Amino acid sequence: MKHLATSLIIVGTLLAPVAAVVADEAGSDRSHPAAFVADSAITTEIKAKLAAEHLTSLGRIHVDTDKNGVVWLSGSVRSQEAADKAVAIARGTEHVKSVHSDIAIKKDD
Repeated sequence: MKHLATSLIIVGTLLAPVAAVVADEAGSDRSHPAAFVADSAITTEIKAKLAAEHLTSLGRIHVDTDKNGVVWLSGSVRSQEAADKAVAIARGTEHVKSVHSDIAIKKDD
């Protein structure tokens, strides 16, 4: 019984972010709940890849993915090279159809 309770707590903790995304975007035009999971999985994968690069400015990039696999990058970085790297990471991620970048270069940040 103790293991069941622990398992349920772990599963609930892991599913909470998915439920939050669904709740936040309940009014969107996405027709199937699986779209939310796929979109958030792409976004999460890109964020993990950006974090793995250990470049400080890549942490200020915001990532959003729409239902069609289109990724939108925004925020700021310190160099054009960092912006290009973020776009390359997003483009190289599985299931990404295209990438739109609104990343600003702020050298004094």
